[in-house]
Amino acid sequence: MKMERIKSALANKRLRIIIVVAVAFLIGYFWGFPSRRPSTVAEGEHITDKAVSQVWTCSMHPQIRRPKPGKCPICFMDLIPVSGSDINISERQIFFSDEAVKLMEIQTSPVERKFVDVEVRMVGKIDYDETRVKNITAWVPGRIDRLYVDFTGIIVNKGDHMVYLYSPELISTQAELLQAANSAKNIQPDSSDLINRSILATLEAARGKMRLLGLTQQQIADIEKTAVPVDHITIYAPIGGVVLHKNASEGMYVDTGTTIYTIADLSRFWVKLDAYEADLPWLRYGQEVEFTTQAYPGEIFKGTITFISPVVDEMTRTVKLRVNVENPQGLLKPQMFVTAVAHSKVAAGGRVMDPALAGKWICPMHPDVIKTEAAKCDICGMDLVTAESLGYVKADTTGLPPLVIPTSAPLITGKRAVVYVRLPDTDKPTFEGREIVLGPKATDYYIVEGGLTEGEVVVTNGGFKIDSALQIQAKPSMMNPQGEQ
Repeated sequence: MKMERIKSALANKRLRIIIVVAVAFLIGYFWGFPSRRPSTVAEGEHITDKAVSQVWTCSMHPQIRRPKPGKCPICFMDLIPVSGSDINISERQIFFSDEAVKLMEIQTSPVERKFVDVEVRMVGKIDYDETRVKNITAWVPGRIDRLYVDFTGIIVNKGDHMVYLYSPELISTQAELLQAANSAKNIQPDSSDLINRSILATLEAARGKMRLLGLTQQQIADIEKTAVPVDHITIYAPIGGVVLHKNASEGMYVDTGTTIYTIADLSRFWVKLDAYEADLPWLRYGQEVEFTTQAYPGEIFKGTITFISPVVDEMTRTVKLRVNVENPQGLLKPQMFVTAVAHSKVAAGGRVMDPALAGKWICPMHPDVIKTEAAKCDICGMDLVTAESLGYVKADTTGLPPLVIPTSAPLITGKRAVVYVRLPDTDKPTFEGREIVLGPKATDYYIVEGGLTEGEVVVTNGGFKIDSALQIQAKPSMMNPQGEQ
C-alpha cells in the first residue's frame, strides 16, 4: 500500500510539471510571434504613415526586410527596426558616424588630372658590343712564323702588327703585280690608247688581288718600289681593344679564314636588361637609362635604349632590352651585374613624353643620331624617323593630363576594380561603391579610363573595411557585385 501511494504521488507530480511546461510554451508561442496574435487594429482602421514607413530587419541576416516586427525566418531572432536614414540610401551606399570613420582610419584623396612620372626598375649585366668585336683571320693559307701577341688580355691599338705569316701563294700573286707594274712603266706616249688602258686595268686588278690577300696599300707600294717579292705577310689589328681569344700558336699551318685572334673594343658596351611585361608601356627606343654597379656604388652611369625585344620570355615573363653605354674611363667590365632605372613622364592616354626628343628625328638603327630635321644617319645612311613614330608624344604641358588615382584606392578582384567614393553634402559620412575602368599603373598611380570624374573624392585607406560592412549588410560589394538577393 505504501509503495502504491508513492507511485501515485510521483505520477501526480509529473503531470503537474507537464501542465506547467505546456502552459508556458503556449504563452510564449502566442506572445513571441506578434504576427500570430490577433490584430489590435480594427477592420477598416488605417495604419499611420509612420508605421507603414518603418522597416524591420535581422541583426544577423540584414538581407531580411519586413514591414512589421516579428521573427527572422532563418535564425528566429527578433527583428529590429531600421533607422529612417538607412532606408533612404542606395543599395551601393553606406554611412557611418564621425566616430566610426575615425576608428576605421579612413583616408581619402581627390581624383585629379596631372602628368605623373614613372620609374621602371630593371636588372641585368654588361656584355660586349657585338658590333665592336672583330676576328683576325688568315687571308691566305700558310704557316704562322710569329705571333706578336703571346697571351689574351693584352690591349692593342688599331694598326698594331699581330701575325707574321708565310704563304707560298703570295709569291705567284706578287709576280703578277710586278709584271703589270713593269708593263705600266714601259707605256709609250705614242702607244695605242686601248692598249694603255688595258695595261693600267691589269695593274689595278693585280693590286686589288693583293689587297684581298690582306696586304695594305703601303705594303703593295713597297713591293712595287723595290720590285722584290716577299714570301711573308704581316697581319695588323683592324680595331683597338683587348685580345679576348688566342686560337693559334707559332708554327701552326692555317687555311683561309682560320681565326687567329679575337679582339673586342671595350670603349663601348651593351647593357642587357630584363623588364617586366607590365612595364613595357613606359619604355621606348632612344630612351635614357641610368644604372649602377656593385663595383662603384654611388656612381651613376647612363646609356640609351637601342633595342626592345619583340618576344616575351615565357619562363620569366620579362622582355630583353639593350642599352648602349660609353666606357671612356674603362671602369665597366663585361659580365658586371647592374641595377637600372628608366624615367618616363606619362601624358594623356598613358603615352610617354620626352621633352628632349619632342619634334626631333632619330635613326632607327643608331639612337645616338638625333637631328632637328629630316635627314640620313651619319653612320648607316638610313632615313631618320620622327620621335613620335617611335612612341613619344610632344611635351605639351598645356594639353589635358591623364586622370589618375592613388594605387591604394581601387580594390581589384582580377576582372573588376571597385573604388569607394565619399559623397558630398550628406549629414553623415556616406560612401558609394563604384566600379571603374583602370588603365596602366604608373608607379604610385593608376590611370583611370572610365567611371570617375575629376574632383570626386575616393577612399585610399580603409576601403576593405567599408567593403566588409557592405558585405555584412548583404549589399553589392567587391566580391559580390549583385549583393544578397
